[in-house]
Amino acid sequence: MLREHRILLLCVLTVHITSVVECADVDAEVEDECADLNYTTLLRYQQQQDTQKIQYLLLTRRNVDCAQTFDQESLNQENSFFNTSLPTKVIIHGYRAIGSKPSWVKDLAQALLRVEDVNVLVVDWVFRASFAYNLVVQNHKEAALQISVLINQLQKHGCKLESFHLIGVSLGAHVAGFVGTLFEGKIGRITGLDPAGPMFKSADLFDRLDPSDAQFVEAIHTDADYFGISIPVGHVDFFLNGGKDQTGCARSRLASIFMYFPVYKYVICDHMRALYVYISALTGDCQLKGIPCSNYEDFLNGQCVDCDAFNGICPTIGLSKNSGVTLSPLPTEQKLFLLTSSSSPFCAHHILLHLEVSPLDKSAEVEVTLTTENNRTEQRLRLQTSTTTYKTVLAHPVPLCQIRTIGLTNTGNRFYRQADIHIKSVCVSDIPQLRKEEPLCVNNINVSRGTPWSHDFVQLCGF
Repeated sequence: MLREHRILLLCVLTVHITSVVECADVDAEVEDECADLNYTTLLRYQQQQDTQKIQYLLLTRRNVDCAQTFDQESLNQENSFFNTSLPTKVIIHGYRAIGSKPSWVKDLAQALLRVEDVNVLVVDWVFRASFAYNLVVQNHKEAALQISVLINQLQKHGCKLESFHLIGVSLGAHVAGFVGTLFEGKIGRITGLDPAGPMFKSADLFDRLDPSDAQFVEAIHTDADYFGISIPVGHVDFFLNGGKDQTGCARSRLASIFMYFPVYKYVICDHMRALYVYISALTGDCQLKGIPCSNYEDFLNGQCVDCDAFNGICPTIGLSKNSGVTLSPLPTEQKLFLLTSSSSPFCAHHILLHLEVSPLDKSAEVEVTLTTENNRTEQRLRLQTSTTTYKTVLAHPVPLCQIRTIGLTNTGNRFYRQADIHIKSVCVSDIPQLRKEEPLCVNNINVSRGTPWSHDFVQLCGF
């Protein structure tokens, strides 16, 4: 009703009185044809008026911009766009702190439909997923049970369990996991987008997402130190930028009491990054590949530079079968690490920097810069007297073959004058590394304090 009032007021202010009726009629027609997600308020939640309602919306390539309400009876209706011969993607939102509509759902559904001709079912359980988090956690299994009832009905009409792909965001990932448990892991695929951490990290496998919930389970982690879960929960788990702090998101963490204020969007920036990276990966021009490694520190220190553990094929975020994993049997809880940029399409090329220096009398600091025509990446390395070899992984906007110049600056030590630094070699190479590729190296460099050194690379991509 409020939306209709706003539209009527806009019509009165902008057009002649004779066109007001026409405007209202058009809006009413759209309202009748297109289903929408629900929202709730704290008052309605406290009155327990809506807690039992779960709604399903259907989007296909035949109705990309106009969702249909969907239920068990829809399959018997001639005007339903659901096609039992096509795979089905099921989108499950998570905790809705203030009872709002999940605004990203349409973007995710349309991205899926651009890539594949499928049915997209959106599970709208906002009435059970809002305000009191501890109660929402208790409700998540009931939501999963209702979803399983619908899937059972779809099976009776010819849909196969392996054709279902459940995509759960935050707490929705654990809803998807319990659906998978109810079907004894026969669901085709589950994707968890930063699966919720609070009240789930120490939970039994029966109560949270785990590799046994589907034939293939993957997860993307972006807020493992706050709202997301820090442990692997799938066959493969992508930890973006270590799975915690994401580039472009504010670093300060505010108390959860501020969730009900506009600052909420900033607090969940890291948490929602998994969703937006996934949407971008579906239709983006670059591949987001994960490198297997035991932990993020080893990854950043250049200890993990290939995908030999996956027969040389790095798992990729997106819709490729099993994320590109060809191993049989599938691995479980395999941690994968990758760096991203701060905005869509979130692509970053991984470059290994390998520096070898002559022994130092005093600790020092060197700034390394990689420069292209339009980009510049900097990395500071602290040099110790006890170490002569240093490795670090850099995220760069363009491939290594497009880097024109490498530079070194002896930034010294803040407490005393630093002598010249003799660098035996500085090398850069792509990650993941291929055996046939040789790193680009420059040897025997003396870098004086205050006198930057640089070297131009002359090379062509593909040669």
